[in-house]
Amino acid sequence: MAQLVAIYRNPSYSPLQHRVNDTAILDATVARLEAEGWRAIKTTEWEVERGRVPGAELYLNMCQGARAAEQLLSLESDGAVIVNRPSSALNCHRRRLVERLRETGLAFPRTLIHATSGPAPSPEELEGLHADQGKVWLKRGDVHAERPEDVIATSLERVADALQAFRQRGIPWVALQEHIPGPVVKFYGVAEGRFFNWYGADAGFAGERPRVDERRLKALALDAAASIGLEVFGGDVAFPEPDRPVLIDINDWPSFAPFREDAARAIAAYLIQRFAIGDVRDAYVA
Repeated sequence: MAQLVAIYRNPSYSPLQHRVNDTAILDATVARLEAEGWRAIKTTEWEVERGRVPGAELYLNMCQGARAAEQLLSLESDGAVIVNRPSSALNCHRRRLVERLRETGLAFPRTLIHATSGPAPSPEELEGLHADQGKVWLKRGDVHAERPEDVIATSLERVADALQAFRQRGIPWVALQEHIPGPVVKFYGVAEGRFFNWYGADAGFAGERPRVDERRLKALALDAAASIGLEVFGGDVAFPEPDRPVLIDINDWPSFAPFREDAARAIAAYLIQRFAIGDVRDAYVA
């Protein structure tokens, strides 16, 4: 009987309602694999950080912190099947993500990585962000968010104050990002588009979807995921024009809360297929 290890995310990386939802999608995926004969061991990111990683044929990896990812990198190097791979999870840390996406040429906001310990960006640097909307976004430079104030919009005049607030919380780097006007959609996907769904951020899943080019949305999301090696992913895209998507963010193992069962079914089916035909890791570029 094949064995899998499900690694649950540190609660600090699942703020507010995400804590329950993140656990639920991993539980649902594990349940479907168990129904197919897999034997599951459940553990936590905290245990992985301390080097306590059981042996298995498959690892479902929700870890987002650097310490846990570093513990798993040796398994990845040895060829273990890990979804998502720790190198891909690290690519989602904002400093790395910005560098990766710059290399791809995909539509992404102008972004400045800035040390909170230094002076505020110069007017010329802020002008380089094309902040013609009168505001910029400040986002912590490592993991996506541990609390709501890790991602904020502020006026150009208050950038220095915002940087100080990040510095006082011990966050050494932030990303200053141009504001992209237009409707924002939240997307969720599984390897190569075998599952893909989205909804408008303002209206929510039950609300009316904005009128956007879904084909281009999906293409951008899948290209971004492939470029950083993600197989289970989600993110945000803005549409300054209905046919011009701009990627705002992408992350590993989202909660898939509005369509959890469909997503769990797709993730499990993908993994079962991988083991039926052999490991297809090499289809993704880390």
